[in-house]
Amino acid sequence: MNEKKHWLYRKENLPKLWVFQIAILVLAVLPEFFIKHKEHLPGSGFTLDTTFGFFAWYGFVTCAAMVVGAKILGIFLKRKDTYYDE
Repeated sequence: MNEKKHWLYRKENLPKLWVFQIAILVLAVLPEFFIKHKEHLPGSGFTLDTTFGFFAWYGFVTCAAMVVGAKILGIFLKRKDTYYDE
């Protein structure tokens, strides 16, 4: 059978997907050049939220941590394939 693959799985679309993802990253970080961030907790000494691209890299790190946490949690909560047969 010669089934046509979904467009996301075709090899000729991989470079296009990479360009699209990099363009989204650039668009997410581009406003950082024009905006001056204020501290959310002034006087506390916490200034990490004023660093360049904070919300972009914080979102990425948080998302990656949730994926890793879910994988680790899945190890402990996994059941056998025959769970419903018992």
